Amino acid sequence: MEKFEKLTGIAAPMDMINIDTDMIIPKQFLKTIKRSGLGVNLFDEMRYLDDGSENPDFVLNKPAYRNAEILVTGDNFGCGSSREHAPWAIKDFGIRCVIAPGFADIFFNNCFKNGILPVVLPQEQVDVLMKDAEKGANARMTVDLDAQTITTSDGETISFEVDAFRKHCLMNGLDDIGLTLEKAPAIETFEAQAATSRPWV
Repeated sequence: MEKFEKLTGIAAPMDMINIDTDMIIPKQFLKTIKRSGLGVNLFDEMRYLDDGSENPDFVLNKPAYRNAEILVTGDNFGCGSSREHAPWAIKDFGIRCVIAPGFADIFFNNCFKNGILPVVLPQEQVDVLMKDAEKGANARMTVDLDAQTITTSDGETISFEVDAFRKHCLMNGLDDIGLTLEKAPAIETFEAQAATSRPWV
């Protein structure tokens, strides 16, 4: 998993509440078990018109936000079904950080497992970041996970909280498999001792 330490990038404003996982990645795209290739269908029903062409009014289709790496959005982001394809699609598009007043629990947990930093902030602070994001591509934010701060394009700094264990995992690029591999020497020692003491197992 890619490490997350400090990110400076374009923030896209999506001022909507209750964006569910079916809006993030519709059910017809859930057939794959690959984590790559889903970015093109991120927010598919809002992003494309009925004829398959891009909806020019959708934020991620606007030239200023096509390369957004940060998403500033409304409360209860990621509600609905528990599909892990939702963070897969977000990450595959290129978004590494989502900022909102609140997240659905399963989606929130899945973000950390897939290298995405979900940041929970009070609505008034999200409003500040939303206005900054609305300035376009020249208004770049910096998300510093080590310092636990977000700095706006104007230099205003907002602090956020994050669980220490999840922070450690993100900063070191550790998903569940990576955490297990950290214990590889101890596992190998145990297996060697077990093979000697219990050869019949």
